[in-house]
Amino acid sequence: MRIPKKYYAVIAVLLLGSTFLKAQPVATDSQAVVPVVTAAQPPSTPFVIGIIYIEGNKRTKSYIIERELPFKAGDSVYLPELVQGFEISRRQLFNTGLFNEVVVALKSFRGYEVDVIIQVKERWYTFPIPYVKPVDRNLSEWSRQGYGFDRLNYGLKFTQYNFTGRNDKLRFWLITGYTKQIQAQYDQPYADKTLRHGYSVGFLYSFNKEINYATVNNQQMFTDSLTDGIRRWEGKLEYTYRPGLRTFHAVRLSIVHQQVDSQLLDLNPKYFKVNQSAVTYPELSYTIRYVNVDYVHFPLTGWMGEASLLKRGIHKNMDMWQLSAKVTKGWQLTKKTFYSLQGTGVLRVPFDQPYINHRMFGYGDMFLRGLEKYVVDGVAGLMARSTLRRELFRFNINTHLRSRSHDRIPFRIYARTFGDMGYAYNKNFTGNSLTNRPLYTGGFGVDVVTFYDLILRFDYSFNQLGQNGLFLHIKNDF
Repeated sequence: MRIPKKYYAVIAVLLLGSTFLKAQPVATDSQAVVPVVTAAQPPSTPFVIGIIYIEGNKRTKSYIIERELPFKAGDSVYLPELVQGFEISRRQLFNTGLFNEVVVALKSFRGYEVDVIIQVKERWYTFPIPYVKPVDRNLSEWSRQGYGFDRLNYGLKFTQYNFTGRNDKLRFWLITGYTKQIQAQYDQPYADKTLRHGYSVGFLYSFNKEINYATVNNQQMFTDSLTDGIRRWEGKLEYTYRPGLRTFHAVRLSIVHQQVDSQLLDLNPKYFKVNQSAVTYPELSYTIRYVNVDYVHFPLTGWMGEASLLKRGIHKNMDMWQLSAKVTKGWQLTKKTFYSLQGTGVLRVPFDQPYINHRMFGYGDMFLRGLEKYVVDGVAGLMARSTLRRELFRFNINTHLRSRSHDRIPFRIYARTFGDMGYAYNKNFTGNSLTNRPLYTGGFGVDVVTFYDLILRFDYSFNQLGQNGLFLHIKNDF
């Protein structure tokens, strides 16, 4: 196509001044080929988005990809908006978890009409994999328990991501070992033509012979001398709503039945709120989440937040309201240096809660780095994390596979220093030294980030008890 001279200046800004953004500090080589805004003034006439070409989506529906774009065919955009739109598109598409690589680029001009090309490399979506994992909260706790094989869960986890090409997920887990577990779940985030409404439905049954019945000296206490152990049945139904690109709403209703060996109440009469061995209750929650970060699994820049309100039980056997919130904010200080702050808060009322509703620090992702060996129970808690990272290396390893999407494995390695603070309030179980007092830790470490959202964290940390040690954390979605 011969380009008229009147467009030479525009093309010079858009193409000669364009830059291939280097792979973001995540496990990808995703790029947004975007125009660079120079000293030249953008044209006063807006561009019109023409054809949006999509390549590489063998399974993913094209309209699911277009759902993540801040523009659509026919929109009028000025140059700065086009710059921003390409970068937003790249981030949004990569954060779907559907692709290993994403490229968003300007394809061609037709007068003041511009065509856009999106190239993706899809992940593997089917994972029928053997499953082996310690049941303890982390590797340090497994070490304290003697690295016993009897504390392993093993079995088969079958997960089909992108089941119908609409970013839906089908999961079936059959686990034995320490925990006997059957779980089935289906998530469909885009159930209607507007691609705003979705749902999730699931069922879970689990059985443990060993029970965490109390906390003593900031440590979980277990008993496995009981006959019937602990059983849990749960069925859930969730409705999701996503009106735009970055905001998500979810309403979930669950019915839960928990049953423990009656002998457990001799060890801890306050395990449940009343002195009985079984409890059945509904659980209703509402969650709102906002995500605007470079990489949702390992955010370096941008911010994201989540708030939720949960009602657990409606009778004297189980009655709790829980309000929780979490905010993460990241800044890029220099080309390879990043700083982040994270704040988390939890409030449960009334304060008179049974033992099973007191889990606070040391469970899931709510822990202070340096206190991994301990748990802190409470009905209210605050936690703040501060982290400074410096990128050390980024490289790819050739897999020698005949695959366009898996021909190499990218790695990003960061050095890190950090400091954490926290406080947990406990009204009923005050016998542990880490409750009702300020907590603080610090240290340094290394992060290794690779594809499929696998993150390895090596920490050497210190706490206010004068203790220090090396800790390993592994984060993935498998």
